[in-house]
Amino acid sequence: MSWKPLTSIAQLEELSTTGSAFIVFKHSTRCSVSSMAKRNLEYDFKQLPADMPIYYLDLIAQRDVSNYIAEKWSIRHESPQLLVLKGDSCLYHASHQDIELPDALSAISE
Repeated sequence: MSWKPLTSIAQLEELSTTGSAFIVFKHSTRCSVSSMAKRNLEYDFKQLPADMPIYYLDLIAQRDVSNYIAEKWSIRHESPQLLVLKGDSCLYHASHQDIELPDALSAISE
């Protein structure tokens, strides 16, 4: 399993129209807490179903995409942050030490 880059609002809009859930990890490349959360998620990748996409959003390079997420899904911007999005709904969101991939996956199956 590997990260898929999330690089544009158009890409995000396309993902939100598929009818499938997808995971977004919002990461600040300048933050050690965010780097630790990223490493922890990578360790847990084996828990992801093979067909479950997990997207990586570089907040420094793509702040406009992060702002769009906050507005469209009414979620306060945080970093690091893990989101499970499906259509116009946010099924799961957590930040900092509360990020848990198993919890995110549980939100998808509910």
